[in-house]
Amino acid sequence: VQLQASWGGLVQAGGFLRLSCATSGRTFSTMGWFRQAPGKEREFVAAIRWSGSNTVYADSVKGRFTISRDNAKNTVYLQMNSLNPEDTAVYYCAARTSRLALSAVAVRALYDYWGQGTLVTVSS
Repeated sequence: VQLQASWGGLVQAGGFLRLSCATSGRTFSTMGWFRQAPGKEREFVAAIRWSGSNTVYADSVKGRFTISRDNAKNTVYLQMNSLNPEDTAVYYCAARTSRLALSAVAVRALYDYWGQGTLVTVSS
Protein backbone atom coordinates (compact mmCIF):
# COMPACT_ATOMS: atom_id res chain seq x y z
CA VAL A 1 0.00 0.00 0.00
CA GLN A 2 1.29 3.43 -0.93
CA LEU A 3 0.01 6.92 -0.39
CA GLN A 4 1.97 9.57 -2.25
CA ALA A 5 1.19 13.16 -1.28
CA SER A 6 2.57 15.87 -3.50
CA TRP A 7 2.35 19.45 -4.87
CA GLY A 8 3.01 21.34 -1.70
CA GLY A 9 5.13 24.46 -2.02
CA LEU A 10 5.63 28.10 -1.17
CA VAL A 11 2.78 30.51 -1.83
CA GLN A 12 1.91 34.05 -0.80
CA ALA A 13 -0.98 34.80 1.50
CA GLY A 14 -4.22 34.86 -0.46
CA GLY A 15 -2.89 32.36 -2.96
CA PHE A 16 -3.87 28.78 -3.67
CA LEU A 17 -2.43 25.30 -4.03
CA ARG A 18 -3.85 21.92 -4.93
CA LEU A 19 -2.41 18.92 -3.15
CA SER A 20 -2.81 15.43 -4.49
CA CYS A 21 -2.59 12.03 -2.87
CA ALA A 22 -2.13 9.07 -5.19
CA THR A 23 -3.04 5.72 -3.70
CA SER A 24 -2.15 2.18 -4.72
CA GLY A 25 -2.25 -1.30 -3.35
CA ARG A 26 -5.85 -1.56 -2.22
CA THR A 27 -9.14 0.23 -1.96
CA PHE A 28 -10.18 2.40 0.94
CA SER A 29 -13.42 3.56 2.46
CA THR A 30 -12.32 7.02 3.60
CA MET A 31 -9.47 9.38 2.80
CA GLY A 32 -8.39 12.21 5.03
CA TRP A 33 -6.04 15.16 4.98
CA PHE A 34 -4.27 16.19 8.16
CA ARG A 35 -1.63 18.81 8.81
CA GLN A 36 1.06 19.45 11.35
CA ALA A 37 2.55 22.85 11.97
CA PRO A 38 5.93 23.20 13.73
CA GLY A 39 5.57 22.51 17.44
CA LYS A 40 1.92 21.55 17.16
CA GLU A 41 -0.14 18.39 17.13
CA ARG A 42 -1.23 16.87 13.85
CA GLU A 43 -4.74 18.11 13.17
CA PHE A 44 -7.61 17.12 10.94
CA VAL A 45 -8.26 19.14 7.80
CA ALA A 46 -10.78 17.30 5.63
CA ALA A 47 -12.10 13.86 4.75
CA ILE A 48 -14.03 12.21 1.95
CA ARG A 49 -15.53 8.81 1.30
CA TRP A 50 -14.45 6.90 -1.81
CA SER A 51 -18.11 6.29 -2.60
CA GLY A 52 -20.87 8.80 -2.27
CA SER A 53 -20.50 12.53 -1.75
CA ASN A 54 -19.88 12.88 1.96
CA THR A 55 -17.17 15.32 2.95
CA VAL A 56 -16.16 16.74 6.31
CA TYR A 57 -14.04 19.82 7.00
CA ALA A 58 -12.35 21.36 9.98
CA ASP A 59 -13.91 24.69 10.91
CA SER A 60 -10.62 26.46 10.23
CA VAL A 61 -10.68 25.55 6.53
CA LYS A 62 -14.39 25.40 5.80
CA GLY A 63 -15.25 27.56 2.81
CA ARG A 64 -11.60 27.80 1.69
CA PHE A 65 -10.53 24.18 1.14
CA THR A 66 -12.23 21.54 -0.97
CA ILE A 67 -11.52 17.83 -0.86
CA SER A 68 -12.32 15.75 -3.92
CA ARG A 69 -11.42 12.45 -5.49
CA ASP A 70 -10.85 10.88 -8.88
CA ASN A 71 -11.82 7.24 -8.60
CA ALA A 72 -10.35 6.36 -11.99
CA LYS A 73 -6.94 7.70 -10.92
CA ASN A 74 -7.20 6.50 -7.30
CA THR A 75 -6.25 10.03 -6.28
CA VAL A 76 -7.60 12.43 -3.71
CA TYR A 77 -7.10 16.19 -3.96
CA LEU A 78 -7.15 19.09 -1.57
CA GLN A 79 -7.82 22.42 -3.24
CA MET A 80 -6.67 25.16 -0.88
CA ASN A 81 -7.76 28.73 -1.59
CA SER A 82 -7.32 31.99 0.30
CA LEU A 83 -4.29 30.60 2.07
CA ASN A 84 -2.93 32.42 5.09
CA PRO A 85 0.26 31.96 7.12
CA GLU A 86 -1.65 29.89 9.70
CA ASP A 87 -2.07 27.22 7.02
CA THR A 88 1.68 26.63 6.95
CA ALA A 89 2.28 22.99 7.83
CA VAL A 90 3.25 19.59 6.55
CA TYR A 91 0.13 18.09 5.01
CA TYR A 92 -0.46 14.36 5.22
CA CYS A 93 -2.99 12.18 3.48
CA ALA A 94 -4.37 9.20 5.33
CA ALA A 95 -6.50 6.22 4.40
CA ARG A 96 -8.98 4.11 6.27
CA THR A 97 -9.79 0.63 4.97
CA SER A 98 -13.03 -0.22 6.78
CA ARG A 99 -16.03 2.04 6.96
CA LEU A 100 -15.74 5.03 9.27
CA ALA A 101 -18.60 7.05 10.67
CA LEU A 102 -18.59 10.67 9.56
CA SER A 103 -18.52 11.69 13.20
CA ALA A 104 -15.15 9.90 13.56
CA VAL A 105 -13.27 10.96 10.41
CA ALA A 106 -11.31 13.60 12.33
CA VAL A 107 -9.72 11.02 14.64
CA ARG A 108 -6.25 10.40 13.26
CA ALA A 109 -5.75 7.18 15.23
CA LEU A 110 -8.52 5.55 13.17
CA TYR A 111 -6.61 5.76 9.88
CA ASP A 112 -4.65 2.73 8.74
CA TYR A 113 -2.17 4.21 6.28
CA TRP A 114 -0.35 7.52 5.97
CA GLY A 115 1.51 9.29 3.22
CA GLN A 116 4.90 10.88 3.72
CA GLY A 117 3.66 14.48 3.91
CA THR A 118 4.14 17.51 1.72
CA LEU A 119 5.19 20.92 3.02
CA VAL A 120 3.01 23.96 2.45
CA THR A 121 4.50 27.32 3.35
CA VAL A 122 2.38 30.47 3.17
CA SER A 123 4.28 33.74 3.33
CA SER A 124 2.71 36.96 4.59
